[in-house]
Amino acid sequence: MAVLDDVAEAPPPRYSGGGRWEAMHGAMGGYYEIRAQGPGREQFRLFCILENGTPGGLAQRGLARPAIAVITGMRKPWLTVFSDRDYEAVRRLGDDHRSQLPRRIRE
Repeated sequence: MAVLDDVAEAPPPRYSGGGRWEAMHGAMGGYYEIRAQGPGREQFRLFCILENGTPGGLAQRGLARPAIAVITGMRKPWLTVFSDRDYEAVRRLGDDHRSQLPRRIRE
């Protein structure tokens, strides 16, 4: 959560991330990943979408200002990768989030 707070304080592109906040590519383009490591090198990931745009677009989404939407989190053992199915599940949740007007917001 500390990384999320840091990113919110200095949103991209000002926040460089240092490997803890990364823009995703390919089929996951438009998503960002917060990376953390736990005991036994277990890997934790939060998948996020930046909510930014014009004041009118933000208002339509129920947002007073730009925000970071945390879509979901996942964990994996060290030196493993998430499957295409895992990423498809993240995109389905992201699509559902984007379809909501106004957005379902928890602060």
